[in-house]
Amino acid sequence: MPLPFHRIWQRLTQGTHTEQGRTPTQPSRLPAIAAVVLSTGLVLTAGVGAIRWLGWLQGAELAAYDQFMRRRPPAPIDERFLVVGVDELDIQTRQEFPIQDATLAALLATLLENDPLVIGLDIARDVPQGTGRAQLENVIAESDRIISACQMSAEDNPGVPPAPGTPPERVAFADLPKDLDGNLRRHILVSPPAESTVPLPSQHKCNLVDPSNQLVSLGLSLALVYLQERGMAAQPAESGNIQLGNTVLPRLGTSVVGYRQTGAEDYQLLLNYRAEEAVRIVSLTDVLTRQVDPAWIEGKVVLIGYTSPVAKDIFATPFSGTGRDVNFMPGVVIHAQAASQLISAAMGDRPLMRYPARWLEVLLIFGAALVGGSLAYANRKLWLFVVLQGGASLGFYGLCYVAFTQSIWLPVVPGAIALLGTGLGVALLDRADQGGYTQAVYEKMKEQVQGFVKPQIAIDEEKRKRQVEEITDTGYFKDLMARAKTIREERQRSMESASKPANSESTQK
Repeated sequence: MPLPFHRIWQRLTQGTHTEQGRTPTQPSRLPAIAAVVLSTGLVLTAGVGAIRWLGWLQGAELAAYDQFMRRRPPAPIDERFLVVGVDELDIQTRQEFPIQDATLAALLATLLENDPLVIGLDIARDVPQGTGRAQLENVIAESDRIISACQMSAEDNPGVPPAPGTPPERVAFADLPKDLDGNLRRHILVSPPAESTVPLPSQHKCNLVDPSNQLVSLGLSLALVYLQERGMAAQPAESGNIQLGNTVLPRLGTSVVGYRQTGAEDYQLLLNYRAEEAVRIVSLTDVLTRQVDPAWIEGKVVLIGYTSPVAKDIFATPFSGTGRDVNFMPGVVIHAQAASQLISAAMGDRPLMRYPARWLEVLLIFGAALVGGSLAYANRKLWLFVVLQGGASLGFYGLCYVAFTQSIWLPVVPGAIALLGTGLGVALLDRADQGGYTQAVYEKMKEQVQGFVKPQIAIDEEKRKRQVEEITDTGYFKDLMARAKTIREERQRSMESASKPANSESTQK
């Protein structure tokens, strides 16, 4: 069974090893041990930092992030929200795709009858669909509770305008940033439209390239309406970020935790999902046939969007998993998740996803390396080394998981690599030292260096070639083994002679 901590510390601070353990009469080797563990830990920490900088760990770290997100306890459904999804049954029953303007106008009118706080429309209406265009435009223009989503212009996209009749102050963008692996772990709060190389068929707020044209996302727009109703308005923080209540929304940097490069040039946050099923979802047919409890609508934040895969408004998230059982989340649900996160953070119900500063990350990784190195030096038996290293790794994983349940993202993969790598490195170095190989190598290298620098040796190409051949000759390794054996025998005789006085004294008594 694993050694208790006081025995591990005793083995670290006592003398050199024998077959039965360390001889208490030998002087403390703590400075030497500390040097081995510290130097190995520093090398491993620097190495992990280098491969992180190269981006070689980004995939593994984001995969660990997703795993934590799936495994942590889900938050309860946010009763402040209702999503009206246009699902596959709605499309098949009504034989409409896209949903016609008249149907959408009727849906909005029915919802408004039940007095929602605000409605977020996440359905594009840039092109008339069927009949009812004027009816849809009138419903949107006459109500100050409807926020219409648009798509911002990009280099290869002219953008999609909001629904007709929407005044500029009630326009929000629905763009969502995907990572390189296709997963959506972030959301945008504020961003300007980008210059497009595609000819613009029409000019609108969502493709107007102007430094002053800073658009707000659908999720943030809905959250601001909800918070304003409760006397909480957005304020600029001293850092220049947005502050909601007592909560500052920290802008996502270009390189944080598992990200080598986020590409976040605009105002972005990590999306702290509540759960895979975070909000209540009803169908378009349920609302039109009045089968939805009015209490689910009254005073609530309502979103309308497609939930059918045929609309292709679905995204891979940390809950999607891998392989054949990949589940996608509709964009309208993701906007609800984003708004829910912001409201919860502002009201102190649930924190934003946080992460330590870079120097704290390095400190944590180095600390994990020291733990792995110390455990490796304190134990000589292979099975105990494996058990303790495995236990330490599980403990570090558990620490990072517990932190994640509190919405803190720690560098679990780099820390685990540093812990195991330092443990293995210290074990190999210690085994070589106990066998006398390190001292033998040192003496041989010293001898060779002295041979090279002696003044009487003529430095010419022929002699240099012979010296190199001598170093690489197999006789070198035979000599190395002989030296190691001699060193071990000398150590053994030294320890035996040190123990004789103690034995004779006990005999006399």
